[in-house]
Amino acid sequence: MDTALVIGGTRFIGRHTVEEFLNHGYEVTIFNRGNHENPFSDVEDVEHVEGDRDDRTALEAAALSVDPDVVIDCVAYHPERVRVATEAFSDARYVYVSSGSAYGREEVPKREGGTPLHDCSPEQATDESPATYGPRKAEGDRAVHEAASRGIEAMSVRPCVVYGPYDYTERLDYWIARVLEYDRVVVPGDGQHLWHRAYVEDVASALRIVAERGDPGEAYNVGDRRLTTIEEGLDLIADVAGTDVEIVHVGERELDAVGLSAEEFTLYRDYPHVMTTAKLAALGWESTPIEEAMARTVAEHEESDRDGSEHDPGRAIEERLLGVLETL
Repeated sequence: MDTALVIGGTRFIGRHTVEEFLNHGYEVTIFNRGNHENPFSDVEDVEHVEGDRDDRTALEAAALSVDPDVVIDCVAYHPERVRVATEAFSDARYVYVSSGSAYGREEVPKREGGTPLHDCSPEQATDESPATYGPRKAEGDRAVHEAASRGIEAMSVRPCVVYGPYDYTERLDYWIARVLEYDRVVVPGDGQHLWHRAYVEDVASALRIVAERGDPGEAYNVGDRRLTTIEEGLDLIADVAGTDVEIVHVGERELDAVGLSAEEFTLYRDYPHVMTTAKLAALGWESTPIEEAMARTVAEHEESDRDGSEHDPGRAIEERLLGVLETL
């Protein structure tokens, strides 16, 4: 039986990745600091090695003790960590979880090997701020490519915005909660803005397929094969939840009247973010139908205590917006 080591593995993408490898006959080891509850603590084919992924010695010890065939690195946020990991696991098939944010130019669609990546300065490479996330992920991609040039079987997977069960970011939870709780939902602009999303189980299957069939040094985009605008997404949430929703569009003038901007609404993006997934599909990867993906996502949301409140501009402000619309 093949062995997969998942760096991370207990929260969101990592959790689904562990399940994906288990479902395909792998023995799985989770490597993390143990700061979060382990949902696999009672699963026979899942081991846990405690350690800090930023500690080179701990990674090297895990490589020796586990001797994995595959390594999935879900929590590499700085390029130096990718370089260290590719060296520590040089005898394995290593897959780095990058991001669509690595792309440095706005174009539709963004293509692997075609759309330029962000540059990354030495200062950005060690920074912790959200503003440098894309450059750091891009430099990690370059570290993977460089490792492959030295004979290490390293690949990258670039998800766009990931959604699905157990999403601790709660970005989509905000919109799900709005649809489930209210008849009228405020949406900035005309509702046609497009931010490519990726269902988390599809990201997990992409990681496995790239680990098994991907070419060293290559990067693979992953995202829903069928894209939806924000308005289509909210209608889909309502459909799978068996409810109705009225989407109320608000423009810049109305938002200004209550001191808000469109960017304060989670998952809003003025320019479309779309990534081609043909390269991944050529390896045999398939996307879950979005109706099925959203149904699973909404069902788990209803069982959780997540409401996306950290992204909430406030229902009182939304009521003021609705009042402003009635006066115009």
